[in-house]
Amino acid sequence: MSDLSPRIPEDIADDVLRVASELYSQAQNSYDVSDLKAAGQEVDIPPELIEKAIAQVQEQRRLEAETREIAQANQQKMTLIGAGLGALALLWGISSYNSLNVASQKVDGAWAQVENQLQRRADLIPKLVNVTKAQSKNEKEVIQLLLKSRDSYFKAQTPEEKLNASQKMDTALQRFDKVAANSGLVSSTAYTNLQYEIAGTESRIAVERKRYNDSITLYNQKVNAFPNSIVATFTGMKPKEFFKATNTKDP
Repeated sequence: MSDLSPRIPEDIADDVLRVASELYSQAQNSYDVSDLKAAGQEVDIPPELIEKAIAQVQEQRRLEAETREIAQANQQKMTLIGAGLGALALLWGISSYNSLNVASQKVDGAWAQVENQLQRRADLIPKLVNVTKAQSKNEKEVIQLLLKSRDSYFKAQTPEEKLNASQKMDTALQRFDKVAANSGLVSSTAYTNLQYEIAGTESRIAVERKRYNDSITLYNQKVNAFPNSIVATFTGMKPKEFFKATNTKDP
């Protein structure tokens, strides 16, 4: 006679045994209603009160389960909201940093143009020295001042150092102009041509200085404005100094 009982696949046999074990454990740890009523009669508890107690306990457990489910659902919802807010904050932070970085790059680009003109002016100083006879003590002193200010400029590394050296160069050139006016250099064609070159360079410096300061203004506004200031603080971005003119006379 053939065995007609259903065959259980091997891959679910372990799960079947596990679930059966759990059901058996639950059955062993549970009571029939009749058993509870019988136990209640031993202590003079009416059967209807046992049934009522069973209903109340089951309802309480049901409410507790619903409360747990609601709490879990709310926790999941808050987790999703928190993750969403975190993602938005991250995107905002990236956007703010990119905006500040672009403004900073514009400042660097504007400074490069300023530096080109400052370099051009510094390169004209040896030519001024060459056309000067250095006859008097004043001429020798001002030439040394010119060369010293030029050396300071080329030794400067940071924009702040270069600006300070540029101011010293302004002072040296102004003193040179005064000495040259009293030494007869103004009648020299070579000197006159150099003065034109220097005047043209000063004009270019003035233009590039304005562009540089405009980019500084935009950058500083972004750095100081809330909430960009938070990102600027964490990324170490600080307001930048303006390029203040020391030679204010017309070239």
